[in-house]
Amino acid sequence: MGTARAPAPTVTFIDAYCAAYRDLFDDVRSFEHLCLLHLGLISDLPRKSLPAIGQRVGADPQALHYFVANADWNLEKLRKKRLELTRDALRERPFVLIIDETGDLKKGKTTDYVSRQYIGNLGTVDRGIVSVSAYGVLDNVTFPLRFQIFKPERCLKPDDTYQSKPTIAIDLVRQLVADGFRIKLVLADALYGESGPFIRVLEELKLPYVVAIRENHSVLMPSSQRVRSTRWRSFQRVFSNGNQEQRYVREIVFGKRRSVRYYELTSDPEKLPAATTRFVMTNLEGELRHTLGNCYGLRTWIEYGYKQSKNELGWADYRLTDYHAIERWWELVFSAYLMVSLQTPVLAPVAETTTGAPPPTAAADASRVTQHPWWDPELSWKRTLNNLRLLIQPFCAVCLLLPWMTVFPVPGLIEKLRYLIACINGST
Repeated sequence: MGTARAPAPTVTFIDAYCAAYRDLFDDVRSFEHLCLLHLGLISDLPRKSLPAIGQRVGADPQALHYFVANADWNLEKLRKKRLELTRDALRERPFVLIIDETGDLKKGKTTDYVSRQYIGNLGTVDRGIVSVSAYGVLDNVTFPLRFQIFKPERCLKPDDTYQSKPTIAIDLVRQLVADGFRIKLVLADALYGESGPFIRVLEELKLPYVVAIRENHSVLMPSSQRVRSTRWRSFQRVFSNGNQEQRYVREIVFGKRRSVRYYELTSDPEKLPAATTRFVMTNLEGELRHTLGNCYGLRTWIEYGYKQSKNELGWADYRLTDYHAIERWWELVFSAYLMVSLQTPVLAPVAETTTGAPPPTAAADASRVTQHPWWDPELSWKRTLNNLRLLIQPFCAVCLLLPWMTVFPVPGLIEKLRYLIACINGST
């Protein structure tokens, strides 16, 4: 009986990251498709359709579609391994957990769980598909954790049970705690802040939280007590890029102060502009004047996280109708997202031990790849992605040029490009 062949190499950091999943794939071709999809998902393609990815990475689009939709691999095992890699990279460091939903417009009537519903990130009701996701933030670096689709009641299948978005969020938080993650703060918008069951679970799990609430939020209290507000106090809102703006905060007291406290945040205490005025609820203790606004401000990473996974990595670019396949696609996008996060300085040191090779962006001046004139030393998540896209350019160039070589042979061109790939792989 012959020995199974080794998988064809792509680019070092992709092969090193995907090696952690190798045991989950009995078929070497399936593992190769996993690597190629990770390469395609982080590429600069404006739309990550499987035909476009196939052209970019030199793979058969039908084979990639089969891998996503029908190949024999277990999504839960892949997710378990991804979360294991995430825990290893965190090294028990506590992080901020962000809960929110995202929606994507989808036409037609054949895609599972597509319905006319409110799509929060678009701020409108339209026909689409919605999911609830959990992201982590550590030192301004985001990383994906878990997601679950929202199934409208009118779209339920015989084996489905209806769950509201806050109920899904409860499941996600409980799963993450059971996974062993250390959560130092939970952030969520008013949909979850106004959910009593969601807040009770956070209290039960002893998790600190800052959540948005509606302006007309009500609190039960004796009729002899009244609602009052403290005077406005200024604080410096510090943004992720280091810029600062003066903002204002006041506490709203329902009768007597309790363990759960209520605040109003604004940029202008006289005009109270709707775009920059928020009501929040928190169980954080102590003097919060200078810290609460910046804690809740981290919620902007929700939009940042979704932007990366949706716009940069193709969250909504699938052409699939069965949720089993859509869920696999989303899990692959989360995996590609984590692969980029593991190359940032915040998470990179542990990535070296989990993937078996140092991440290229952690090599700094010791690596020749950083001498590329477009290399960006400011390693945010997006800039790290841009650097990784430089590393895959020669591989993608070979894939794009090979079909032309059958029409106009240019002796030595492909060999030189493959030599360049080998040089990059050796440097990283």
